[in-house]
Amino acid sequence: MGKVLSDERIAAYHRDGYASPVRAMDAATAAAYRRRFEAYEAANGGWYELSKGAKLYLLQTWVTELVLNPSILDAVEDLLGPDLFCWGTSLFVKDAHNPGFVSWHQDATYWGLDKPDVVTAWVALSPATEVSGCMKVIPGSHQWKQIAHRDTLAKENLLTRGQEIAVDVNEDEAVLMPLQPGEASLHHVLAAHASEPNRSDDRRIGVAIRYVAPHVQQINGDRDAALLVRGEDRYGHFMHEKAPKADMDAEAIAEHKRILEFRQSVLYKGVAGQPAHIKV
Repeated sequence: MGKVLSDERIAAYHRDGYASPVRAMDAATAAAYRRRFEAYEAANGGWYELSKGAKLYLLQTWVTELVLNPSILDAVEDLLGPDLFCWGTSLFVKDAHNPGFVSWHQDATYWGLDKPDVVTAWVALSPATEVSGCMKVIPGSHQWKQIAHRDTLAKENLLTRGQEIAVDVNEDEAVLMPLQPGEASLHHVLAAHASEPNRSDDRRIGVAIRYVAPHVQQINGDRDAALLVRGEDRYGHFMHEKAPKADMDAEAIAEHKRILEFRQSVLYKGVAGQPAHIKV
C-alpha cells in the first residue's frame, strides 16, 4: 500500500501509464490558486507572459506551494520513490470557445532525459471536462517506448514545437481523464496523450508539474537544473534550484532567465529558429 495510491492503482499505473483522478486539494484551495493566477495575469498582460515557457515555480510562490503539495508528492512517491525533483512546470490555459489544442504526443520526445522515471502531475484549477478539452490518453502506450514525432509548429497547438506522434493513433482506444478543480492526473513520460479545444463557457486552466527521480540525467547538453522537493539527492545530476523568496523578486527573475535559456536550447534542439508564437 502506498501513501496515497492503493496497490491496485499503483499496478494499474505501471500497466496503463496513468492514474486519474487523484485528489490534490479541496476545491476552495484550487479556486484560491486560480484567483492568484488570474490576478497576476490581469496585471501583467496575459497568461503567456506569466508562463515564460516553463519553471514558473521559480517566479511565483503559489506555484512553488503547488509543486510542494504533500498530497501530490505522496502520490508521486508511490510511483517514483522517496527522492524527488521538480524538473519543470507548464501552464495549459484554454480560454472559453478557443481553438487551442494539444496533439497526440509523448512528453519524453524532446526533453533529453536518459531514463523514463518521470511523472507528470496535471493539476486542475478549473473544470477539465470532455466539453472543455480534458486530457485523453492511450492506455498502455508508455510500453510503445519512444515513437518518432514530427514538428508542425501549428499556431493553435499548445506544445512547444506543435509536435505530434508520426504514426496513426487509434482514437477509439483513447480514455478521457476529466478532472474537477483540485484533482490531478498522473501520467508516465512515455504515455501518448492529447486534448481537444475548449467548447465550454469557462476557461480550462491546468498546471502540469514534471517530477523526476534523482538518478535521471540530461543528455542533450550541459548539466540540467531542478528543485529538490522531497528526500535527498545522491547522484548530483542536477544543479539545485532555489525557491523564490517572494513573487517575481529580482534574484528569482535572474535565476529563472539563466535556467530557462538552457532549457529552451534543449527543447528546440534541431529546430531552425524558435516559432514566433512561442514566447520565452
